[in-house]
Amino acid sequence: MRFSVLASGSGGNACYVETSHSRIMIDAGLSCRELFRRMEQVNIDPEGLDGLLITHEHIDHIRGAGPLARRLDIPVYINNRTLRRAGKTIGNLSRPVIIHTGQVVTINDLHLETFTKCHDAADPMGVVVSSNGIKLGVLTDLGRSTRLVEDRLRGCQALILEFNHDEEMLENGPYPLELKRRIRGQDGHLSNRQAGSLVRSISNEELKVLVLAHLSKTNNEPRKALREVNNALRTCGREGTRIIVSNQDEPAPIVDFILPSRPSEEINP
Repeated sequence: MRFSVLASGSGGNACYVETSHSRIMIDAGLSCRELFRRMEQVNIDPEGLDGLLITHEHIDHIRGAGPLARRLDIPVYINNRTLRRAGKTIGNLSRPVIIHTGQVVTINDLHLETFTKCHDAADPMGVVVSSNGIKLGVLTDLGRSTRLVEDRLRGCQALILEFNHDEEMLENGPYPLELKRRIRGQDGHLSNRQAGSLVRSISNEELKVLVLAHLSKTNNEPRKALREVNNALRTCGREGTRIIVSNQDEPAPIVDFILPSRPSEEINP
């Protein structure tokens, strides 16, 4: 399995996953042109995509979904409530595939296990992508963890997890009070502290790669998120886990699931 976080943050989100016989995108929150540009930056041929999965209807996850799907004539996997909310933005789809949250979707040799998550959207989904015994968890836009979330993420060898904000920076930052309340609410976004706690709950010897995602440019700093996750992994005895900090403005490098044996930290420039 190979994957890249093409973009992650309030300006747009998209993740590419590839196996021997499948190539998919999870969310398409940038323009179609920008999605193509970022795929080409990491040597991905956009024409090879087999499908697009939408996790929820917020604009930073669907901005380019319609144009991308129409240009490539690929199926879009989406649940009914999300499609109803996203319809005006996405537009007409030639190949919509309506799924329900909790369903396992199979695309060639790739399996997408969807599950519900706490976020202020119509019917938001987390997803675990698996193929040939390898599991990648993709979970951003999460207000709080649940037993279901922890159950689904245990056993993942790779994880893309939201580290949205530092609680002190959010509290003292420039956002209006209503937006602060939304972000830190139970259907908002995970703080560094909450994400670190989730890592402690699910971390085991299986976890080899952890991508810190959806970092706020205003209310977080990579060093703060790294400090939190390093403390969490150290507590679990998992110092060997590879850490990557994703970036809103540039794609993260492709991660091949043949991993270095020594610990490493990477901040995507």
